[in-house]
This record gives sequence, C-alpha cells and structure tokens, in this order.
Amino acid sequence: MDTSVILIESMLGKFKSEKKWVIQAINQLSEEDISWSPTLESNSIANLVSHIRGTVHQRLETVFYDVPDTRNREKEFDRELLLSKEQALSLASQSFDVIIQVLEEIKSKPDLLIWQPFLDKPPVTYSANNNQSTLLDMMVQMVREVHSHTGQIIYIAKMRKGKLHWQY
Repeated sequence: MDTSVILIESMLGKFKSEKKWVIQAINQLSEEDISWSPTLESNSIANLVSHIRGTVHQRLETVFYDVPDTRNREKEFDRELLLSKEQALSLASQSFDVIIQVLEEIKSKPDLLIWQPFLDKPPVTYSANNNQSTLLDMMVQMVREVHSHTGQIIYIAKMRKGKLHWQY
C-alpha cells in the first residue's frame, strides 16, 4: 500500500475517534455547561466548537468546495457566546464530517497531499500554515489543532461532571 494512503487512513482514524469522544462528552453536559468557562480568560466548550468549525470552514471548505470565506474568528472567542447543547453537537459534527469527507476524497487521489491550495489566494490568516503550505501541511496542522481542542473540551466536561461515561 502507498505510504500516502496509509497516512490518510491514519488521519481518518484519528478524526473519527476525536468526533466520537467530543460528541460523547457534550452529550453528557447540561445546556449551562456548554457556555461555562473555568475562568474569565478561558474558553468555553461553545467557544471551542465554534473555533473548530471556523477553522474547518476557512481551511478546508473554502478550498475543496469553493465556499466563500465567511469566518468571523473574533466571534468564536466572544466570552458571551451562548450555544445550546444541540448547537454545540451540530457544530462539532459538521466540523468532523467535513474533515472526514475531505480525507475520504483525497484517499483516492493521494498525490493531492503535495498540492499547495493557497498558492494563488490571498494570504492565509490565523494559521500556522502559509500560502506555500501543502495539503499535507494543512492536514497535519489540523490534526494537531483539533486534537488540542478536543482535549480542552473533554477537560472542561470533566470539570463540570466529574467522571464521564464512555462507550468504546
């Protein structure tokens, strides 16, 4: 098997797992828990799922599905951001579904990993990537960022509920 396909399969497994844990954590929370933050300077789960959704939209949907960039990054971190549990679940699911869909699409065209999708576009903002970044660079960065925020979501859920119950 091609090493590129193995890498894509590995990322697919990672994102499918992350989706499962985030959805399970949010499902165990109350409406109030979604917008609660540990400190005035900390993000809430509402902030984190909004931020993941914005990142996925800006970095993947604009490139793969030619969707106009409508991201409002400042709103993602608004300390007054309120989301219902249903909205948080929806944003989380949408985000992971887009990532998984993109990876499924490139699995049949692994050469896309060396594609530089932002080469002829305006400068990339709010990203560890730049306009010379390859799709592989972007996806590795996505693995790092989403994993970090998944950990934050689970940690906040544990702060609110104590012990969480997992279905493996």
